Amino acid sequence: MKFNYRLSKICGTTYASAGSKHGANVLFYKDTSLLSPAGNRIHVIDLRSNVMRTLPIECRSNISCISVCEKTGFLIAVDVDNYAVLMKLHELTAVELHRFRFKRKVRCVEFSSHVDDGAQYFAVGYGKHVQIWRIRIDQETGGGDASMPFELHRTCGGFSGAVVSLQWSPDGSAILASSRDNTAQLLSRDKSMENRASSTFAGHKSAVIGAFFGLSSSPNIPNNIYTVSVDGSCFAWSLHAKGDKSSAAETSNDNSLMGGQQSTLDFFTGAAIASSSLIDGLANDKSYVENLCSKFWKRTSKHYFQQAAEVTSAAMNPAGLLVVGFTSGVFGLYEMPGCTNVHTLSISNRRISSATLNSAGDWLAIACPELGQLLVWEWQSETYVLKQQGHSYAMRQMAFSPDGSQFVATGGEDGKVKMWNADSGFCFVTFSEHTAPISAVAFASSKVVLSSSLDGTVRAYDLIRYKNFRTMTTPTPVQFCSMALDSSGEIVCAGTFEPFDIYTWSLQTGKILEVLSGHSGPVAHLSFSPNQGKLASASWDGTVKLWDVFKKNIPEESFHHQSDVVCVAFRPDGNMLVSGTTRGQLVFWDVEDGKVVYTIDGRKDIRGGRKVNDRMTAENNVASRYFTSVCFSADGACVLAGGNSKYVCIYEVSHQILLRRFQISFNRSLDGVLDKLNSKYMGDGGPVGGQDDSADEAEYNIHIPGAKRNDDGSRKSKLEVLTSAVGFSPSGREWATVSNEGLHIFELDDDCMFDPVALTENVTPDSVRNSIQFKEYAKALLMSLHLNEMSLVQSVVESVPMSSIPLVVKSITSMHLERFFHYVSIFMGDSPHIEYYLEWCLCLLKTHGSFLQRNCGKYIRAFRLMHRIIRTKDDELRRICDDNRYNLEFVEQQSRMMLEGL
Repeated sequence: MKFNYRLSKICGTTYASAGSKHGANVLFYKDTSLLSPAGNRIHVIDLRSNVMRTLPIECRSNISCISVCEKTGFLIAVDVDNYAVLMKLHELTAVELHRFRFKRKVRCVEFSSHVDDGAQYFAVGYGKHVQIWRIRIDQETGGGDASMPFELHRTCGGFSGAVVSLQWSPDGSAILASSRDNTAQLLSRDKSMENRASSTFAGHKSAVIGAFFGLSSSPNIPNNIYTVSVDGSCFAWSLHAKGDKSSAAETSNDNSLMGGQQSTLDFFTGAAIASSSLIDGLANDKSYVENLCSKFWKRTSKHYFQQAAEVTSAAMNPAGLLVVGFTSGVFGLYEMPGCTNVHTLSISNRRISSATLNSAGDWLAIACPELGQLLVWEWQSETYVLKQQGHSYAMRQMAFSPDGSQFVATGGEDGKVKMWNADSGFCFVTFSEHTAPISAVAFASSKVVLSSSLDGTVRAYDLIRYKNFRTMTTPTPVQFCSMALDSSGEIVCAGTFEPFDIYTWSLQTGKILEVLSGHSGPVAHLSFSPNQGKLASASWDGTVKLWDVFKKNIPEESFHHQSDVVCVAFRPDGNMLVSGTTRGQLVFWDVEDGKVVYTIDGRKDIRGGRKVNDRMTAENNVASRYFTSVCFSADGACVLAGGNSKYVCIYEVSHQILLRRFQISFNRSLDGVLDKLNSKYMGDGGPVGGQDDSADEAEYNIHIPGAKRNDDGSRKSKLEVLTSAVGFSPSGREWATVSNEGLHIFELDDDCMFDPVALTENVTPDSVRNSIQFKEYAKALLMSLHLNEMSLVQSVVESVPMSSIPLVVKSITSMHLERFFHYVSIFMGDSPHIEYYLEWCLCLLKTHGSFLQRNCGKYIRAFRLMHRIIRTKDDELRRICDDNRYNLEFVEQQSRMMLEGL
């Protein structure tokens, strides 16, 4: 079994982070992708293929703002502690280039879309200043200089409040900055033009949260500027030549009605929008700043959004569309320069922290951090392109589908059960029938999922019709803290906090079959044997009891521990079970003999991370570090364990050794990530000067009458980093864990793996290609399997004629059989040659079927992976065939009707 797992994606937090009231800005990338910060990571969402992936680079803390340049692929992210990460985006991943710390609060960052003289510029809102930085670009490689990625170009002042938004001019020679001092300023990139081109836009009665360049009839020379303030006002500014005595206000009043009608007509007909204040004689060969030397700005009109709420976000695209988000959860789309309301929609009753448009103007991205909600709205057709929302409170339970598909069920403290597709990373259905936190989720089959809750019910959901078809309760009110199902999916068992009983139901009838009594403490966890009707129950009374639910209601045997037992799991063959205790031990029991086989002390492996209120160091504080969830791998050789720690451990059972330890998060906004705390934040009474996730919280707090502080009394403590559930997928290629940040899915990284088998000097890629040329396919396949390079194996497999496949399959030895099973399954999943790879699968099963049946435990992962791929292809083909059949029937009916009409 290989352990080169890497984080694939984090589900459940598509935007912002758990418990956060503030989120960073979301951005469109190349019009079809969306960059969404979540915690200290960034999700890249492909809106065309509906797939999400998580970039492997982590910031130190929760991200506060991001910016991307589509031309160079540079992406910069700044966290709430003012640490910046510069990275380069590639097709499927990103490469970290540099890390840097700003000394003042950074609230906005913006890349220039113009690359000038081999340099890329970006600006940051550096407290009450604007800093312009330069990145030197290597013209040959397109990357930055590794020795000095950043260099400060200049610092611009003149603001009396914090800078909150930035926008570059099209040619990159000027930057428009807005501030909380109710003004906006137009600044020059170069210091030589500072006194000649700088302008200040004043007149707003509240903070200006957005300032944007408008449309222009000349390229790279925008003649209009729009400023948006918190109180819902939008001012339009136009450029005029010095000495022009005409009144822009009179011109605006005379043509306001006609201009608004004409702009609306031009917008929906696709006509070009002309500016009402064009400047004659502007030279296109000059920069934007040089053309401003003999001009001045004048306010031409005022507009008001007429919403009974404050503006929290605003964005404008090059086509002249302005999107505005409000504290009431309403967003509006306006067409400039007339500020005509095109579209208005309410998505929730919570504050919208980020709103943006793609360059075409047909998609709007709306983000709400308090709900963790991310929407992409196509306003012309009034349909959702993307609609995702995680659990309102922390996610606590998870379970993989038993048939090897990529469906994952999760349960949260909000009482909701969500179904996720691990391939795409999106939720496709939510069940909200429970009224209390979910305590356990489990699959009865690939089409039925069950959940237990503290509300005293166990509910079964149909994944075909998406409905709750069975609800199981008890005669007296109880709280369920654990649940398990037998291998057939017919018997449901649930353990309670009090009176320490285990209830069993029939899933078909929903009636109680038996009540199992015998524990003297809450039943913390249940697990059914895969091959027998034995049920293992772990309790806080320090025992694990085995029950035969089909024979009698008294325990067959009790396994005693020296401390409370919090988790238990059977090995896939049912001959061994593992239990986890509050002392950090994993105890392995032989089911038949009832004796301890192995014991693993995991306290040293799981310890680490000092919380803010801990009085001891992380090395000495091991009392609360123990495993709360454990499961076996598909082959039963390893166990995966996680609990009250930032680590998830994988152990080899027979030798009791730690194979690998994964740290779930490095986000310093969570409690318990650091092993050592900074002494300057510690006082005699505990931590002092704790930092919240944002310095802007006071702006949105409700002022309570009579209170001396601008504080709503909400909790300011940090969320703790821990894992509440772990699980292997049936194929063994993925495992997942649940933390306060969501559902972390890890998958095998085959691209970074070089694992040759019995390699000799004669086995080279050139010898493999020569064998293919001489049509020695069996020899070429064996040599490629020895080299174990995926691309080389695929080239050999696809070069074999279909008539020669049975002969080539016979040459595969048992040493390479499992590896070749995985390769064929992976190739089939990405290839259009379905019949060709089905022939490979059929020949493999016919030739090596008897051997595989005798060693089914070893090859169970390969079987499940192949079964999942074949079933996915079958579903895709069935859908295509149904669509073709319906289209042909429609054409036939239409032609018949036409013939009858003639």
